[in-house]
Amino acid sequence: MVSTRCKLTVKEVLKKMHIHHILVELGEVEVMEKLTPEQREELKTVLLESGLELMDDKKAVLIEKIKNVIIEMVHNSDVPIKINFSNYLSEKLNHDYTYLSNLFSEVQGTTIEQFIISHKIERIKELIIYGELNITEIAWKMNYSSVAHLSNQFKKSTGLSPSHFKLLKNKRRSPIEEL
Repeated sequence: MVSTRCKLTVKEVLKKMHIHHILVELGEVEVMEKLTPEQREELKTVLLESGLELMDDKKAVLIEKIKNVIIEMVHNSDVPIKINFSNYLSEKLNHDYTYLSNLFSEVQGTTIEQFIISHKIERIKELIIYGELNITEIAWKMNYSSVAHLSNQFKKSTGLSPSHFKLLKNKRRSPIEEL
């Protein structure tokens, strides 16, 4: 689950199935009762119909948690994180960063760094399109060391400078779920 809409969908599914939940967070659900194998299979089927997946594999769950921490940090945080991201991720998930990084790369076929960059670029596009902040303010908000660093990374990723992108405002953005 990578969005609020996913959380709402899961809550609806659980309600329809009369399964009481304690927690429904991005990538994580805790239910009150022990599910029967039949309930579990039905839940899996209904979630798949909604485009969601029930995961039992501990590594897959950890990958989802990594993604969710990154998405939360990049898309939903108004306060820039001023600590090293590898330390932040390790502290948040209680795992060594090297383990998280190797697992993520092995399963996803991309690095955590590239995943973060792709999400930061999408967030920057969003901020440019909204037009409320200038590029300097966006660079600060997104925790870039300079406007030049942001511009170079943006151009490398999109083929456009941020200012050229701003002129094209109709350029389509990618949904978070497709990154």
